[in-house]
Amino acid sequence: MNVPAGILSGVSSRSWSRWIDLFSLGKPRIVLFVLLSALTGFLLGGSKPVDAVRLLQALLGTALAAAGSMALNQYMEREADSLMERTRRRPIPDGRLSPRSALWFGIGILTAGVGYLATAVNLPSALFAAATAVWYLLIYTPLKRKTPFCFLIGGVCGATPPLIGWSAATGNAPVGAWILFAILFLWQIPHTLAIACLYREDYTRAGILVLPAVDPDGASTRRLILVSCLALLSVPLLPTLVGMSGRIYFLAALMLGIGLLVYGIRLGSPSSVQAHRKLLLATLAYLPILFVVMLLDAPAVFLW
Repeated sequence: MNVPAGILSGVSSRSWSRWIDLFSLGKPRIVLFVLLSALTGFLLGGSKPVDAVRLLQALLGTALAAAGSMALNQYMEREADSLMERTRRRPIPDGRLSPRSALWFGIGILTAGVGYLATAVNLPSALFAAATAVWYLLIYTPLKRKTPFCFLIGGVCGATPPLIGWSAATGNAPVGAWILFAILFLWQIPHTLAIACLYREDYTRAGILVLPAVDPDGASTRRLILVSCLALLSVPLLPTLVGMSGRIYFLAALMLGIGLLVYGIRLGSPSSVQAHRKLLLATLAYLPILFVVMLLDAPAVFLW
């Protein structure tokens, strides 16, 4: 019996859409930032020449663990996502995926990622990845409804990818790895607060506490942004001071820090939507440029 081509085409289209929805559960754009951070830690910490196979294994395991955590976060926050304009079209609140499917998908790839790191790379990297997932899902996510300072808790798990990468290369996480951790932690403050300011009403509607929602005049939010931007003028200079990178990186980090501080100062009082959007874009540019220049100017990574 011949099956009509239209039916086969419809089944294929639905199957393809389902895979796309499952892929989007892992928040691939965030995973790319995670991989860049893990890559930086691996290359700065590893022996030379770089073990390309081990690097790819570390990145694969990290990507799976991160995507699994993101998928489980979407499962846990599906009700809140349905109330927010920016998230209501995600696969679960939009009804394209069932919560059960998302749950098992998230558990599956998170377990696969941590297990792969433990067996193909080493135990320390797997432990860092597992601890990050536990912190993100069981500590940070519930606290988003309890304290407007939850972003500081979330900053901890968001800053661990360099520790995963460095430990994947060496089996430990020395001072250099923790410097990268500190840079990422500080970077997340203006980045997260800029997002929270732009979508304050959405978060309030969903019952998620963010600092801008309980800070009507924005004074506390601006102070925290400025303090973190000031810290990003100094802490990112440490890689040069401890020999991880060179003078070109030092100058680049200083200029990037000044630029970010300028955007923080321009928030003004009261802050405009446009000013917060520009700050957000500045943070999105800041991190990849900083890490790429750090690697290019690290003689321990590249022979030139």
